[in-house]
Amino acid sequence: MPARIHNFSAGPATLPMEVLEQAARDIVNFNDKGIGLIEMSHRSKDFIAVADETESLLREILGVPAHFKVLFLQGGASLQFAMVPMNLLGPGKKGAYLNTGTWSKKAIKEARLFGDVQVAYSSEESNFNHVPSPNEYQVDEDAEYLYYVSNNTIFGTQFHAIPQVAPMLICDMSSDILSRSFDFSPFGLIFAGAQKNMGPAGCTVVFIREDLLDHTPAGVATMLKYKTHADADSMFNTPPCFAIHVIGLVLKWIKKNGGLAALEQKNREKAALLYQTIDNSSFYRGHARSDSRSNMNITFNLPTPELEAQFIKEATALGLDGLKGHRSVGGCRASIYNAFPKEGIVKLIDFMGDFEKKNR
Repeated sequence: MPARIHNFSAGPATLPMEVLEQAARDIVNFNDKGIGLIEMSHRSKDFIAVADETESLLREILGVPAHFKVLFLQGGASLQFAMVPMNLLGPGKKGAYLNTGTWSKKAIKEARLFGDVQVAYSSEESNFNHVPSPNEYQVDEDAEYLYYVSNNTIFGTQFHAIPQVAPMLICDMSSDILSRSFDFSPFGLIFAGAQKNMGPAGCTVVFIREDLLDHTPAGVATMLKYKTHADADSMFNTPPCFAIHVIGLVLKWIKKNGGLAALEQKNREKAALLYQTIDNSSFYRGHARSDSRSNMNITFNLPTPELEAQFIKEATALGLDGLKGHRSVGGCRASIYNAFPKEGIVKLIDFMGDFEKKNR
């Protein structure tokens, strides 16, 4: 097999090698059953055991309270942009939103189809280079919830504290779930696409407070009701079986490596190395404001678009892949999720130094 490259892609993203190797074996022969997991019935005892263990590990590692349901759904985080207001709003109801990037803008657009929307804060005028502090916005008293995106992959910003507001919180944690611990008590619903820190694309995990399952207005299609999936333990239809299994393997890897506390420390250290390189250079320029910088996605620019294209090309040739910024903003982006190794960051930093010397 060719040498592994360092994958800086924002997602699908790097997974632990031991997880990939085990998952590859399980595709062919799961638990010595003579059948691969992706061929196995989702109603079988073997797969139900996989789903149950994955949920149990999520509850243990994240500290999910007993009054929250854990759902394994499909459709990506993008479907949740609509499912949240579809289930929790309706005529005469309002949702408040913090507009801090592309994914919150998409969520706001969907929410307006199902209820009133208050955009309590927007950083769009500054090209989404920061997230707000609590004293920079107010939420209307009649809002059902405050919706925010905890980490913005495209612009490289992150909330480092949970918003403190009166209504319940709804959060898209797709790109920083399992990277740090947090308190569930302010939340009504949290969702996260798997393909950043949890597993492969194809599964979205939803944590929803049980009392919200009966809030869905009449007329919502069966498959789009959270209660449908909660009542059937995510087995109303065929779930994303393989993705759920890989999530379980990743959770075992997290537990074995010290849990969220150890991962959070490593993530901070990895990001600090790269930010220090950017800050100590007049050649590289970070996009995110220093108080809002993401520990998952580091975004930066070079002096010209031509140099950025050359930088990406030369980096790719060295096995530093996926550094091109999102098409909507350009520049460069290094996504360094849980499983991304420190040695890949060191290699990138060395290349950045060499590239600057040659092109300054």
